Amino acid sequence: MPIKVHLSKLLGERKLRASEVAKQTGINKNTLSALYNEKVSGIKFDTLEKLCKFLECEVGDLVEFKKQ
Repeated sequence: MPIKVHLSKLLGERKLRASEVAKQTGINKNTLSALYNEKVSGIKFDTLEKLCKFLECEVGDLVEFKKQ
């Protein structure tokens, strides 16, 4: 897939667990797990916004388009 999700990297750098992020942001644990494991075909803008606010990052830090 040409879109790479860096959630696992960002959480690892910050020593955060997905369950903690779910609790703090209100994002469903299954949604976070799917993003963490890059098993998604899309992401809602409100989810993206919550993650960026919580992680204090830009959208480009969380998702990346990779040319093939």
